[in-house]
Amino acid sequence: MLETATRTPAALAVPTPSGAVGRRASRHIRIGSLVMVETGTGTLPAYTETLPRIPESARAARRLVHLALNVWGLNGLQDAAEVVISELLTNAVLHARRESVRVTVTRLSHERARVAVVDMSKKQPDLRPAGSEEESGRGLAIVDALSGGRWGVESLTWGKRVWAELGPREGEPGE
Repeated sequence: MLETATRTPAALAVPTPSGAVGRRASRHIRIGSLVMVETGTGTLPAYTETLPRIPESARAARRLVHLALNVWGLNGLQDAAEVVISELLTNAVLHARRESVRVTVTRLSHERARVAVVDMSKKQPDLRPAGSEEESGRGLAIVDALSGGRWGVESLTWGKRVWAELGPREGEPGE
């Protein structure tokens, strides 16, 4: 999917916890930016955020995905999408280079969404079976299972985008 993003002023925002020290309950935390993504077959809404390439960013990525899917009424995809984005982000943290990654969640239809992580490494991820004694190596198998095999890698000039689609296959009825 060719992504040409056009920024719009909207952003996901959540209220800070009431009683937070030094903060007013009405204050909001900005999470991600709403962009319009050109796919070659049309323009689609997406939320995106650049995060530091550290393990703790998985939480922020899950939160972005959760909130975007909630805004779009795709709550039934949230659990799977949060696991998938965690796995994709973890792979980027372990194997990419540079200090940051970009997380994007795109609404494909009223039932489907795509989550993606862009990093600055050209090294392609490898779906491989992990041995029973191995502590890691199952992330892409989890992504493959939760997305029904609808995931992939797009090479970019400066790195790659690893993505997965969630929801019914195009043309299939929803649940």
